[in-house]
Amino acid sequence: MAVQQKPQWETKSQTLVGRLSASLREAIAAGQFPPGSKIPSELRLAEIHGVSRTVVREAISALRADRLVEARQGAGVFVLSPPASPSIPSFGKLDPAQVSSVIELLELRTAVEVEAAGLAALRRSPAQEEAIFEKHHAVRECLDAGTPTSGADFALHLSIAEATNNVRFREFLSALGPSLIPRAAMGGGELDADQSAYIMLIDDEHRQIVQAISTGDEEGARAAMRRHLKGSQERYRALLREQRKHV
Repeated sequence: MAVQQKPQWETKSQTLVGRLSASLREAIAAGQFPPGSKIPSELRLAEIHGVSRTVVREAISALRADRLVEARQGAGVFVLSPPASPSIPSFGKLDPAQVSSVIELLELRTAVEVEAAGLAALRRSPAQEEAIFEKHHAVRECLDAGTPTSGADFALHLSIAEATNNVRFREFLSALGPSLIPRAAMGGGELDADQSAYIMLIDDEHRQIVQAISTGDEEGARAAMRRHLKGSQERYRALLREQRKHV
């Protein structure tokens, strides 16, 4: 049986709704519209963003569903105070002496971040895409300067999680903290030649992820993130095997 495809106009409309919704979310998160403030009217938002009032209405409905705004009859749409953050279990700090714990964390990250990369390719806004490029460039700057890259690496992964426009991805990575970057958990300091070569490999893997997200390649982004994290697992498994030789 033939698969029924959505009309082209419907797909375009949904894309516009998603982009406007993401833009408004960013504005709220950045404090442009603080809690209690009134956002512009439907007509004004339609003029600013060059879309129909129907698109604006659906984008506002998406924000209302997520309890970011509320409509007050006769007054307009107002920004709500953010809800209390849900309790997220602490994952604790990695034990540098236990490479196995690093591998366990990488396996967990793979389950989450592969999907995050795919969603980022689909849902990213222009501002979020620019932020991903900036964070990737920051990793390169650390590498060129011969300084630790784990902090910039963490920021890059957070920016990808942010571009999913699903706050739970960022909350998850934030709960893990910088220790989700194995280099941070296993120790830092100035980079020697071998470490620099390793980071250059990581940087190329990052480049493939960023490029796929930028081009909207959902499956390519998932595949690149999977290669990146699976590669890290293999590298740390090799380290674990090496450690066991000396036990």
